Amino acid sequence: MTRVFSGIQPTGEMHLGNYVGAVRRWVDDQERAEAIYCVVDLHAMTVPYDPSVFRSETQRLAMLLLAAGLDPQRCIVFVQSHVPLVTELTWILNGIATVGELRRMTQFKDKSHGQESVSAGLFDYPVLMAADILLYDTDEVPVGDDQTQHVELARDIAIRFNHRFGDTLVVPRATIPPVGARVKDLQRPEAKMSKSIDSPQGTILVLDSPAAITKKVRSAVTDSGSEVRFDPDEKPGVSNLLALYASATGTGVAQAEGEFAGAQYGTFKAAVAEALVEYLRPVRERYEELAADPGEVARILAGGAAKAEAIATVTMERVRSSTGLLLPE
Repeated sequence: MTRVFSGIQPTGEMHLGNYVGAVRRWVDDQERAEAIYCVVDLHAMTVPYDPSVFRSETQRLAMLLLAAGLDPQRCIVFVQSHVPLVTELTWILNGIATVGELRRMTQFKDKSHGQESVSAGLFDYPVLMAADILLYDTDEVPVGDDQTQHVELARDIAIRFNHRFGDTLVVPRATIPPVGARVKDLQRPEAKMSKSIDSPQGTILVLDSPAAITKKVRSAVTDSGSEVRFDPDEKPGVSNLLALYASATGTGVAQAEGEFAGAQYGTFKAAVAEALVEYLRPVRERYEELAADPGEVARILAGGAAKAEAIATVTMERVRSSTGLLLPE
């Protein structure tokens, strides 16, 4: 069976872009593949963070993933640092990756731009991501189109490793959803929705109240004219709302476009808001149930880590043997 792996950082709230572009796809993938998902807390440590809330943010995100539909009976859900073998593999892969490759990483350029001091961890972030993927013999990595560069690096590292040490690591491939891969900001439809606090009215949080969702959609930026049609270049605001409606209702963008032919923007926005409220309602309700039983969440994460470690141990036995490390008795 195909093995799928992906992870998400415990920084900030989960927003609609995360949910539509990644997590909902994870839920679907657990039905067709051997799926492994983790909260990548080690990645979040590559930039300054608040340790007083870090642990609670990690647990909160794990609960959100479970509330979103990840089923520990159908997939593996765990916290990255609970399987320390990933850090061992990262160090070994640092001997395979090159400085030139890491310097070309777009996200490193973006996050380090204008900074007086940048951590070595931020520079090495893509190697840790490669270790996440390769440690679990991953076949597919579902990502947004802005993350494909990291998966390509993981592929290059695996191919180079196998060429140098023999067939040891599975070479993964990125898979990108055709719709909803990059949900746009409601106030700045030229930019993707993100966890940034710069645009709180442009970002719908998964745990937003129905009233908050409705207000944000009604105030979303639209475009000149009154026609509801999908044209990301000429009508980015309306196109973003159409894509969200299509994702929330399970219809295609073309079908959604036909549904609102001749409709006014006000009517269109009201329908989008209602669809999103209903789309996110089960997540909010399930999250409240999980929040009331933190012991159950801890049990699920411990079980997931044990399953992940069993897979990782087999991979690391191959890696240690092929690289010539002296094996302990």
